[in-house]
Amino acid sequence: MDKILINNLRVQGILGVNDWERTTLREIVVNVTLFIDTRHPARSDVIADCVDYSLVAKDICALVETARRFTLEALAEDVAKVCLNRPGVQKVMVRVEKPDAVKGADSVGVEIERGH
Repeated sequence: MDKILINNLRVQGILGVNDWERTTLREIVVNVTLFIDTRHPARSDVIADCVDYSLVAKDICALVETARRFTLEALAEDVAKVCLNRPGVQKVMVRVEKPDAVKGADSVGVEIERGH
């Protein structure tokens, strides 16, 4: 199966259970792999036949900016649903990370895989 990759999409949002996390915007990093079939768009070379990754990224940003989730797991599930609502996307892998959430670690995160 073919893939579209959106790597290290950085978005400001509210995510976490601590009081300060509920009031302070923080960077949230989202990685998405969209599993699709690119044969038809490759033959046609027409953008309308493709999954528009810029629109997918825009939808993910809008979601993360407004979701105000408590857990990485819930936000990852939300992102997966947004991606699977796009025509042509058969499966998605989503990784959501909170940079500097744990002392000594670059980030902590959750990775999920969902499909139709």
